[in-house]
Amino acid sequence: MRGCDVPQVSRGSGRVNWLRVLLYAVLVVFAAFYLMPIYVMVNASLKSFAEVSVAEMWKLPRDLSLEAFTSVWKGNRSQGLNSLSGFFLNSVYLTVPATIISTAIGSLNGYIFSKWRFRGSYVLFVLFLFGMFIPYQSILIPLVEVLRKLGVYGSIPGLVLTHTVYGIPITTLIFRNYYTNTPTELVESAKMDGAGFYQIYRWVILPVSLPALAVVGIWQFTSIWNNYLFAVVLTQNPSVQPITVGLVNLAGSYFVAWNVQMAGALIAALPTLLVYIFLSRYFLSGLMSGALKG
Repeated sequence: MRGCDVPQVSRGSGRVNWLRVLLYAVLVVFAAFYLMPIYVMVNASLKSFAEVSVAEMWKLPRDLSLEAFTSVWKGNRSQGLNSLSGFFLNSVYLTVPATIISTAIGSLNGYIFSKWRFRGSYVLFVLFLFGMFIPYQSILIPLVEVLRKLGVYGSIPGLVLTHTVYGIPITTLIFRNYYTNTPTELVESAKMDGAGFYQIYRWVILPVSLPALAVVGIWQFTSIWNNYLFAVVLTQNPSVQPITVGLVNLAGSYFVAWNVQMAGALIAALPTLLVYIFLSRYFLSGLMSGALKG
């Protein structure tokens, strides 16, 4: 009928997009392959020691048991296991302040190098970046000597200082690249209104820094929490060692309780996993807004 617009069904509507189905199938296969170690870890940690074996590592536990988590968290003198709770708290005392301090310093440095250019600033920025390419192993001996001179060797403050200093180059780079993309006109307008260095940073730069703060915070938290080399070299006393060292100490001399090892690995991975779960959208928005470009 005239005057009535009859919707036209496009050719091919209703057909299955087999290319998309194939793509999803491939992604599911890759995801399942990637998650297999996680399945083995969780499965083994929920078994008793008698059930753990290579032949039955894929089988579900006959009886769910939290014995491994209890043993690894509280310790078990009969099995020679130290309490992992102490190592866990040491990692918290180390990672939280080191992440906050290195992020704050990197933010200020990025603000200076992007919005307050001065003579020699580019050379100084290159020297900052040079610190990213220095291998950990090459500076261990002088690092130990410096920490001894400062009186913080073998302590959590010494580890905090080490991770803070070693994290400044990468945090500076990320913030500098991010702040370069922010309009310079905002800074110039604030200067014309009489705002100083810290006022501009507090009221102009910091409010738009959430994506970059998320990227740097997650990056630093994960790197510091998972670091083993500094932890084992710069601490000798188990009372101040972080959880990465504690996991290695779970291995026995004559046999390995795999359910306990897997439970300990899950406990150690839980904080970084929770950080990614709750802050992943900020991390992705930071990547998309240019925090790691440049």
